[in-house]
Amino acid sequence: MSEIRNLQPQAIWENFYLLTQVPRPSGHLQKIQQFLLDWAKQKGIEAHLDNAGNVHMYKAASPGMEDCKVVTLQGHMDMVPQKTADSPHNFETDPIETYIDGEWVRARNTTLGADDGMAVATIMAIMEDNTLKHGPLEGFITADEESTMGGVNDMEAGSLKGEILLNLDNETEGEMIIGSAGGVNLTATLEYKEVETDAEDAAVRVVLGQLLGGHSGLEINEGRANANKLMARLVQDAIANFEARLATWKGGNMRNAIPRDAEVVLTLPKENVDAFKEVVAEWRDTFVGEYGSIEKSLSLEVFDTELPAMEVPEEVQDNLVNALCACHNGVFRFIPEVPSIVETSSNLAIVEIAGGQTFFKVLIRSSRDSMREALGEALESAFAMAGMKVEFSGDYPAWQPNPQSEIVALMKDVYRDLFGAENHVQVIHAGLECGVIGSKMPGMDMVSFGPTLRSPHTPNERCFIPSVEKYYQFVLATLERTPKK
Repeated sequence: MSEIRNLQPQAIWENFYLLTQVPRPSGHLQKIQQFLLDWAKQKGIEAHLDNAGNVHMYKAASPGMEDCKVVTLQGHMDMVPQKTADSPHNFETDPIETYIDGEWVRARNTTLGADDGMAVATIMAIMEDNTLKHGPLEGFITADEESTMGGVNDMEAGSLKGEILLNLDNETEGEMIIGSAGGVNLTATLEYKEVETDAEDAAVRVVLGQLLGGHSGLEINEGRANANKLMARLVQDAIANFEARLATWKGGNMRNAIPRDAEVVLTLPKENVDAFKEVVAEWRDTFVGEYGSIEKSLSLEVFDTELPAMEVPEEVQDNLVNALCACHNGVFRFIPEVPSIVETSSNLAIVEIAGGQTFFKVLIRSSRDSMREALGEALESAFAMAGMKVEFSGDYPAWQPNPQSEIVALMKDVYRDLFGAENHVQVIHAGLECGVIGSKMPGMDMVSFGPTLRSPHTPNERCFIPSVEKYYQFVLATLERTPKK
């Protein structure tokens, strides 16, 4: 695992290795928060933890650059906890096991955490290096970006010192982001009274898995399968044609990750089991026919299992499955003026039905508030017809581009001077913290960039090694040319 410490630039990879040794899944950040504070104290760096769980670090300007604008270097400390079905990894206790695969760094059967560990490692590298040239610096390492954006949503307005924000949470080197979509979480819940299963029935466990999954902002337009949506079609068939009853359902675990797997337990008359197993094989062929060019490892299996004592009442079951089938998932609309960019989408991320409790989680994204509201109302209608309680939470605003951005113009020049090429400037559908930060810090000049990552939010997440050195050169050169106040 430690071989990544010898990669270049060593200042980043050494710190990234340290981060892989500290568990930091969203919602469980005490260990990483304490690690960052202890690290800063050891290095003699001023740092504190704010009331929202964010870590702030400060560094004075190098000699002769005291009159530069204050730059805030920003990234998030949490990572998405995704792993393969056979991985025993515990994200709350175990270190990430990294390895080098050609020109890529990967993790063994889990997410790598380069999203956004690369940003945190960059901030650490800059804060500890007293040979660099820069103006006044602030490191701002935020909490729970991947789950609720709680760190920035709960930060105090005006609490940052920076006039320029360098958000280090983009996934393509040679690209600068100047705008991103906003979003909101939809949670639908329902309590029901379980009923006893028929003692003469049999039970089966249906397991759908090994899908690509992926980032529900960056990869929502790539036609990847959503495990919950596929399972809903199969379960609806089982209910309609095999007298099946639903006992439990579990699919997905993160609101911003396209669900890779789903599992249900069904009861049905014993005489229907063999025919149902044949139909499951037919559904496998159907799904492979629909998604085989993308989902090359798709698996769908059915197993005999112990008959559960309780199951979902028939009317409740029918309503829930109908709602899941009706729930929109994927791209809702592209930006009319820029049809290559997604404007509005939804991700049916989490489905849990068991023990008298139902929990659905959908992340809605849009760069247009009215369309975000329209899609939210459509989804709310589908779930409300099933008798579910629907709540919206964790909303964050879109980040609107600033065509007069001083830092973007400067960084375009810096990139051209360094590499003799143009840095591509665009807006993206993925949600970044910049929209929330901008609402708390009006007038802050913001841009997002980073090294090249692929398949974040999945166990196939990887970081392109050559991109890290280019990215770090770009960061340092930008800091050397920080505008004056």
